[in-house]
Amino acid sequence: MAPNNFHPAAVEKSAAWASSPTARGTAVVAEAAPAPFWLDRPERPVARGRLTGSTTADLVIVGGGFTGLWAAVQAAEADPARSVILLEGARIAEGASGRNGGFCSASLTHGLVNGLDRYADELPELLRMGVETLDEIEAAMRRLGIDADAERNGELDIANFQWQVDDLKEVARQGRVLDQPLRFLDADELARHISSPMAHGAVYDPDVILIDPARLAWGLAAAAERLGVRVYEHSEVTDLRSVGDRVHLQTGYGTVDAAKVILATAASKPLRRKLGHLMVPVWDYAIMTEPLTDAQLAAIGWTGRQGLADSGNRFHYFRLTADNRILFGGWDAIYHYGSDTDPRHAQRPAEFALLAEHLLQVFPQLEGIKASHAWGGVIDTCSRFSNFWDVSMGGKVVSVLGFTGLGVGASHFGARTALDLVDGKDTERTRLKMVKKKPLPFPPEPLRWFGITVTRHEFARADRNQGRRGLWLKTMDALGLGFDS
Repeated sequence: MAPNNFHPAAVEKSAAWASSPTARGTAVVAEAAPAPFWLDRPERPVARGRLTGSTTADLVIVGGGFTGLWAAVQAAEADPARSVILLEGARIAEGASGRNGGFCSASLTHGLVNGLDRYADELPELLRMGVETLDEIEAAMRRLGIDADAERNGELDIANFQWQVDDLKEVARQGRVLDQPLRFLDADELARHISSPMAHGAVYDPDVILIDPARLAWGLAAAAERLGVRVYEHSEVTDLRSVGDRVHLQTGYGTVDAAKVILATAASKPLRRKLGHLMVPVWDYAIMTEPLTDAQLAAIGWTGRQGLADSGNRFHYFRLTADNRILFGGWDAIYHYGSDTDPRHAQRPAEFALLAEHLLQVFPQLEGIKASHAWGGVIDTCSRFSNFWDVSMGGKVVSVLGFTGLGVGASHFGARTALDLVDGKDTERTRLKMVKKKPLPFPPEPLRWFGITVTRHEFARADRNQGRRGLWLKTMDALGLGFDS
């Protein structure tokens, strides 16, 4: 095992990320289980029964991910007399909530830079609400007795190449202007936190909790049931219609007559067809290593257990689990023509091998490590990178979607705002321009596929060109359109 002396100034620097799978990367993932690590464990609860027959409720929540689960818990805690049903088409956390990296960030705007670009006039309020949301999530886990291996260790956003350093310094400067606790670390200081030849500097954000996402989701579902919520799995909603002052929901085996409905279906095909042009599903991939030995941990010098991310247009996110595995994901966000979410896309061997090669570029000390799991999942992406809300059917139905990969924390805020909207409340949240406005739509096919594909290629080109954006990306920026994971 290599000694703990990797530093950008001490070794020859990598010129770029590997662009194709390698033999050593393939060897890392060759025997990985084709399943999300978080869900492939014996502590996963037994599936709940499906909805059968006909019933009624004051509030029906569609979707058993973080947004739906937080909405169920919040509704039940606010009004114990309210009858609440949660309908999940597969199993709790089967979608994005059980396939992510477990980064629970205070950001409601997909980062400070995106917030400045899109919500500058109300960003101070959004920043405050974001930290309040993170505090509320911690308090709720304590109150509800949920053990999700939560560690509020923050996140280090890393410059892998020298040309990225100035951009990170500017982010830290902007944070100081907005009274945010962001701090820039130069290469020498960063070397005290991680030992990598691809660490030239970083911005530290303390307001990030690393969690076990599946255990959080399972805990929320159990808490919701204790609070009186009826939770059904394998109960996909196939039809939704307004009938007088009520909403009728049809599943494969039953029906519900509801006064109010919250739709929290993330990247699944929206039940409200009009929302399909505001969101696209993109595929994100991750690998999980076997547990690191003490010697391996010492070699990589990851002393503070912060979450890590790098700062290119295409980026990785990586973190340690409670048993000292490394989750390493991100890089490419893949869109399939026609917004295809076929589950067969969850396995992409070349993508896993490339991630493994990139992991070894970050930490050469881990040569010979093996991955235990490799998986993909769909993210609900919108053109402004942060979630949005829609009120329909005369105020009886509220949809919330578009989290763009940063929904672990923002889902709590999204759910609370959706409850305010469906109940017709005038609150600080519902008065936000962010809540009132929607993102710009994506074009229909084939323009949608063409635009996203070209944007992906232009992002890769910009990263190869030291971050310099070409005409296509500059035009997209000017139009307020985007594509990110």
